[in-house]
Amino acid sequence: MPDASLLTVFPAPPSAPLVIEHVHEEFTSVCPMTGHPDFGRVTLRYVPGATCVELKSLKLYFHSFRNEGIFYEAVTSRIRDDLAALLAARWLQVVTEWRGRGGIRSRIIASAGEVPTEWRCG
Repeated sequence: MPDASLLTVFPAPPSAPLVIEHVHEEFTSVCPMTGHPDFGRVTLRYVPGATCVELKSLKLYFHSFRNEGIFYEAVTSRIRDDLAALLAARWLQVVTEWRGRGGIRSRIIASAGEVPTEWRCG
């Protein structure tokens, strides 16, 4: 089961707003229909409020999905919801890009807050 308690934070720097982007290239979960592994890339992009997510904890959180039977859309929404609750970011965006299966690749985008036009994925 994905475990949001693995996530930890540290104080955001008191400077002008930063756009922070973290990319996890080796995300894995399991298709609940077939039991086959799903491989993807997760991009987290946000402007912090008071805190930033600590990277080792983010990696361990992502790895907690490894044996989870969960659809792409649910993975993306879960990550968005967990990180939005943890960070209280000004805005946050999670983009998951899934390797092809049966000739179909998927890209799922979930946001919290008002993502500026220049950062919206289309």
